[in-house]
Amino acid sequence: MLLIDTHCHLDFHQFNDDRAAVIERAREAGVTRMIIPAVDLHNCHDVIRVAEQFEGVYCAVGVHPNSTAGWESRDIDELRGFADHPKVVSIGEIGLDYHWDKSPKEMQFKAFIDQMQLAHELDLPIIIHNREASLDVIRLLSESPLVGKWNAGVMHSFSAPRPIARQALDLGFHLGFTGPLTFKKAQALRDISADIPLDRILLETDAPFLTPEPKRGKRNEPSYVPHIAAKLADVRGISVEDVATATTANAVRLFGLT
Repeated sequence: MLLIDTHCHLDFHQFNDDRAAVIERAREAGVTRMIIPAVDLHNCHDVIRVAEQFEGVYCAVGVHPNSTAGWESRDIDELRGFADHPKVVSIGEIGLDYHWDKSPKEMQFKAFIDQMQLAHELDLPIIIHNREASLDVIRLLSESPLVGKWNAGVMHSFSAPRPIARQALDLGFHLGFTGPLTFKKAQALRDISADIPLDRILLETDAPFLTPEPKRGKRNEPSYVPHIAAKLADVRGISVEDVATATTANAVRLFGLT
């Protein structure tokens, strides 16, 4: 049973002491490939460096909405250079975040739009961060040249209402599910995961955050992906092997993984 963690921050300081061991544990758990998204321009160096060190580890380059306060259009040129690296498989994580007041909405909009245009130019999928900003995220996505492309990207750690899920799917995006799928109070999220097309689902940890049950309270890591896969299998009434086969194929197709 092979799995892929399509979103984990293995470059973060929480893994400085045992990064190699964490990746080895993931492989032992069947998680053969991992994608590390960047959160700002400086961090792009970090995710590429980690991806270069480990087989089966890839990365995405981009500026997280909470890092966009100083965004300038010329930043796209730097991202374009990063994206030329063979381990870069996506632009991300990018999007909108209205929970934290770290960047004006206008700056978030500008950075999001510029980075979507870069993804279209480079024919790369995008990894979308959406926190309490669903309507504007969907509006900007619907205006993007990425719309209608099968490999448009993924709504990372999906937690929005069902109508947003349907609109995202209609626009050509995948939905990524993380540890909250396993939380007791997340029945609405499980209901969404139960009836959307299986070929549009990705599995993510968002490590070191959002640790799934029964590991909740501990640092999250890619080896915990099987817990998310098992919950998805349970709510859909299929085998965990079927979940692994489908979500792995989805990730390989979307990100062009080898």
